[in-house]
Amino acid sequence: MILTRGLTKRFGSVLAVDRVDLDVRAGDIYGFLGANGSGKTTTVRMLLGLVLATAGEIELLGQPLPRAARHVLPQVGALVEGPAAYGHLSGRANLSLLDAMGPGGQRRTRRRRIDQVLDQVGLAGVGRRPVKAYSLGMRQRLGLAAALLRTPRLLVLDEPTNGLDPQGIREIRELLLGLHARGTTIFLSSHLLAEVEQLCTRVGILDRGRLVLQDELAGLQAPTGRTLIRTPDAQRAVSLLDGRVERRDGDRLLVRGATAAELNSLLVSAGVRVDELGPERRTLEQVVFTATAPDPQR
Repeated sequence: MILTRGLTKRFGSVLAVDRVDLDVRAGDIYGFLGANGSGKTTTVRMLLGLVLATAGEIELLGQPLPRAARHVLPQVGALVEGPAAYGHLSGRANLSLLDAMGPGGQRRTRRRRIDQVLDQVGLAGVGRRPVKAYSLGMRQRLGLAAALLRTPRLLVLDEPTNGLDPQGIREIRELLLGLHARGTTIFLSSHLLAEVEQLCTRVGILDRGRLVLQDELAGLQAPTGRTLIRTPDAQRAVSLLDGRVERRDGDRLLVRGATAAELNSLLVSAGVRVDELGPERRTLEQVVFTATAPDPQR
């Protein structure tokens, strides 16, 4: 769905994106991660033809960009750097104007499609209100509605939950999962690691313009071979496990060299209370920290 080879962007002497090879496959919910200034938004803008690459190649939906942009982009929904809108017009009027101006918009289905997307993003009751009266979160929902107007095969989103409260974030998450279940591939640039962890199937991590990691999230968070134990009898457990505790943090222990079942049997038979026991998995925060940690050899 998205394939880049050596994608590079320079702004004068500044190398913003450095030979990035993205591989976003059909059916992915792909989390694109990186700190502010890492080059995420510049990369997204190049994918959508908003900025021309200095070097490298881009394919969207199997077609080369920018050569095939007229054919490809109507099949791509996008929300980048916050939604743009005419403040004096209603949300509905903005969507109608956008659909009429863009390639591939069908007038006979416009009203139905606008009703559908406003309902999807939770703006059905306020679609006739002027956009200048919208909150930041409502503007973000309107931008997402615009991205969904053409029932896109590929959805490219840059911080889609910006300005939303926790309930709004959950609603957008459920909306994206529903779209994915119906066949939409989603490319999601975000700094909210908890949301990416709940949504995404694959991730790419950008650090100072370079793609430093790209893999299946499930593989990155596979069990490490250690076991996490939470017990109010932590000191007794440490003594009983005879040097196998690698780290203790209050009532939490990280243990190596035994299965969860073996540890549970050993602790319970010795009268040690166990509140929680299971395999250690890396959090996405740990994955990102490790991938972007400075190389001491440099």
